[in-house]
Amino acid sequence: MSLFLTIAIVHLLALLSPGPDFFFVSQTAVSRTRRQAVFGVVGITLGVVVWSALAVAGLQLLLQRLAWLERLIMVAGGLYLIWMGLKMLRGAWRAPAVTGEPSAVLQQSDWATLRAGLLTNLSNPKVVVYFGSVFSAFLGNGVDTATRWGLWGMVIAETLLWFLLVAGVFALPVMRRGYLRLSRWIDGLAGAIFVLFGLHLVFARKG
Repeated sequence: MSLFLTIAIVHLLALLSPGPDFFFVSQTAVSRTRRQAVFGVVGITLGVVVWSALAVAGLQLLLQRLAWLERLIMVAGGLYLIWMGLKMLRGAWRAPAVTGEPSAVLQQSDWATLRAGLLTNLSNPKVVVYFGSVFSAFLGNGVDTATRWGLWGMVIAETLLWFLLVAGVFALPVMRRGYLRLSRWIDGLAGAIFVLFGLHLVFARKG
């Protein structure tokens, strides 16, 4: 099996595992416009651009030598996720049980949605671990520079396509109608998940 196919499969499996990125995109798609969901996807993809580039440049070695930096990234990311989760929970608490309008949780501009997607990805624990260990493990000394950057482009394209698919599915009218009926509970659940992700990051101990 070629290296490109191997990493394509590994990366797809990583994408299929639900995490903050998935919940952010699905939440944005059902509660806002398809356009804003796309902006959120672009933000997440830009985060992958950063992490994958760092992996190509030697992120694994950097984190091994500077353990405090990895911990700092984890805590900062955890605090951001907690903040975002609390924001969702507050919006869910204030929203009526049934509404004909999208929740106010993500009432923000396109660029603010892009920025939120970027920050969600940059603070995503799964992304840090994945690019700092799993992905980096495939980029050994035997992999030439052209192949490394080819793989970099591939994972970016794969990430963009996957989350555009997720956004498209959750932006379907049937998904939106379901959201409008259960917006308070969906927003509350999404907020709780973000808070739990964040708390896990802040209080996690390396073993």
